[in-house]
Amino acid sequence: MSFVLSPKVLPILLLVGSNIFMTFAWYGHLKFKTSPLYVVILFSWMIAFIEYCLAVPANRIGHEVYSAAELKTMQEVITLSAFVVFSVFYLKEGITWNHVAGFTLIAGGAALIFRGG
Repeated sequence: MSFVLSPKVLPILLLVGSNIFMTFAWYGHLKFKTSPLYVVILFSWMIAFIEYCLAVPANRIGHEVYSAAELKTMQEVITLSAFVVFSVFYLKEGITWNHVAGFTLIAGGAALIFRGG
């Protein structure tokens, strides 16, 4: 259990959770196109509050062992991963080879952030 609560692992788990909530906050309303905009904004803000409750501690704890650039890079890679799963399974939208190629280039850029510290 101490491994999961370590400053190297816990921030990653918190970022995964925060990105799942944020993906729903940003894109979940797309299935409810008939709902008034003010309603989806309100619900999105309520979901985003939970995201912040996870992301802020993730960055605070993670900054003990990761740089801010590394934390931001992790967040972006996790965001793309969460979005792909969300897009395919929730929105029922396909991922094309263009998406895969683009995300791969982004992941390559992310790898550069962690190379050589």
